[in-house]
Amino acid sequence: MTTALPTPGPSGRTTQWGVQYRTPRPADAPAVWRLAERTAALDPNGPHHYALWFRDFADTSLVATLDEEVVGFVTGYRRPEAPDTYFVWQYAAAARFALPFLDAELFEAAADRERARGARYVETTAATGSQGLVTVLEQYARGRSAPVRTALLFPAERFPAAHADEVLYRIGPFPAS
Repeated sequence: MTTALPTPGPSGRTTQWGVQYRTPRPADAPAVWRLAERTAALDPNGPHHYALWFRDFADTSLVATLDEEVVGFVTGYRRPEAPDTYFVWQYAAAARFALPFLDAELFEAAADRERARGARYVETTAATGSQGLVTVLEQYARGRSAPVRTALLFPAERFPAAHADEVLYRIGPFPAS
């Protein structure tokens, strides 16, 4: 996959489709919550979760907007015990806009921004069988000449309801630029 989108700066940039990436605000929480609710691959969070996230972790997250409407998002943070590691919590894009690879490009833009800020590793988890996400991660790592390591992070029996194993994907270390 070729990334056609520029890495966003603090003020955001506009993509070839007119989509703009920017730092999220707590006011974006309802729109992001609705998008997350419509994304089958995501575990649901309450709307207040996104408001708090965008208050406390806005600098490591992104939203994508088209004509001021939120059409995608990435939530992530730098791990406190491993500050050289950027962890991507969730990412999604609205399918109804038919913007090819927007979710993957959002992931790449957020991860690349954190790499530019000194992250040596990018991590995320995926439920067993999440092949679409695994493909995005492998392509991201390959495009940046970085290894991908996997490990079982949370076995299914740790969850109170039916849930697959959560596998940790750790990309890096990244080669020096």
